Amino acid sequence: MGHTSEERKNERVASTAWWLKWKKELSEYINTCERFQTEKRKHGKKDRLLQNIEEPKHPWETINMDWVTGHFPGGKEDFNAFLVIVDRYSKSVRCLPCYKEDTAMDTAFIFWKNIIATCGVPKIAISDRDPKFT
Repeated sequence: MGHTSEERKNERVASTAWWLKWKKELSEYINTCERFQTEKRKHGKKDRLLQNIEEPKHPWETINMDWVTGHFPGGKEDFNAFLVIVDRYSKSVRCLPCYKEDTAMDTAFIFWKNIIATCGVPKIAISDRDPKFT
């Protein structure tokens, strides 16, 4: 049977067998199976070690990016978020107005138009893993 995800195990068992409360019993077995738990840990997401970030030697070589959203004054047509970009060398900050609903493509366009076109392409861009950055 191998040790794959619980859903996949349910599919495999369902295709070959059935008994009363089989899903519950299979789940209990999987959750108490030492081998399954060990294998699951080996293949799960690994925490990444924190890394030192070298101090940049030039402006706009390394940047930090994040979104600021909240209740800003204005109507439905007005901007309701900011893309905040900080140059780690000069500590210069760019607050670029945008919308909470912007997509990754919208973000890329804003970034291209306001940062790359004026400051060049940064070597390192640091952000959280917001879907708008991926």
